[in-house]
Amino acid sequence: MITIGGDPLDATTLPALSTVETAIIQSLAAQNVTYDYSSIRDLSFELALRKHTIQASIQLLQSGARFESFMRSYCNPHYWNRMPNGAFQLKPYVSPSDAIDDIFRNGQLYGFECATAIIMIFYKAVKDSIDQQSFDQLFQQLYLYSWEHDEDLQLETRPGTDYVIGDCLYFDNPDFAPQHSVWRGENVIKLDQNLYYGHGIAVRTAEEIIYHLNRLRRPGSRRPAHLLPQVTRLNFRLVRTFSRSGYTPRTSLDSAIHVRHSGRSHLT
Repeated sequence: MITIGGDPLDATTLPALSTVETAIIQSLAAQNVTYDYSSIRDLSFELALRKHTIQASIQLLQSGARFESFMRSYCNPHYWNRMPNGAFQLKPYVSPSDAIDDIFRNGQLYGFECATAIIMIFYKAVKDSIDQQSFDQLFQQLYLYSWEHDEDLQLETRPGTDYVIGDCLYFDNPDFAPQHSVWRGENVIKLDQNLYYGHGIAVRTAEEIIYHLNRLRRPGSRRPAHLLPQVTRLNFRLVRTFSRSGYTPRTSLDSAIHVRHSGRSHLT
C-alpha cells in the first residue's frame, strides 16, 4: 500500500508514468506493508532512483565486466587502487563520478564478486539521480566492496518479503560445495515481477537462479538454494538530501526491461 502523508495514494495526482514507473508503483502497492511518503515529489524521486537501479544493472551486464572472487578481482588502475581484500579504493584526485562511469563504460578492465557489483549498481543509480557536483563532493572516499563495509550510502538490510522492483535480494545456497565457495549465494537486483540481475549469472528468473545454485551444492545435500526473506535497499530519503539542485528527470528507461533477455544465454 502507498500513502502520501498518511492518506492513500490517489493515482490521478501522479504525472504520466512510463512503463517501468508503472511496474514499480504496482510493485510497491502490492506489498503487505505501507509505504508512506511526505509528498508526491518524494515518491517520484524514489521511482526515478529505482529506475536508475534497473538501468545500471543492465548497463553492468552489457559492460563486459567479469565475475571473479575477491581474491582474483581486478580494476582499472587509472581510477582505483585494488586493496588486499579485493576491494577497490578510489585514487586521490580522481573524480568519483568519472570512476563510477568507467566501470560501466570499460567493464572489460574489471573483475569482481556479486556483492561488489551491487554496490557499484547503487552508486551508479545515485550518480544518475543527483547532480554531478554533489556526487563528487560526497563520495571522495569511494570504497567498493560490499554493503557491510559501505558507510556512505547507508544501505538498509532488514527481514521481510516485500520485494520491490529495484531492491537487492539474496539467493542463499547453504550447502554449496567447497570447490564452489563463490556460489554460496547470489546477490541480485529485482528487475521485474520474476526477473533478477545477478553479476556472474546474468538476467534470470528465480527458478533459473535456484537451479543454477543447486547444481553447485555438495553431494548428498538436502538443503536447496532459496530466496532469503530479507531486503536490502537504498535509504531513499537520505539520498534525496544529497543533491543541491534537486532531482531532474533523465532518460526514460522504458526500454531497459526489454533488453533483459540479452544476458540470459550466457554467464558473464
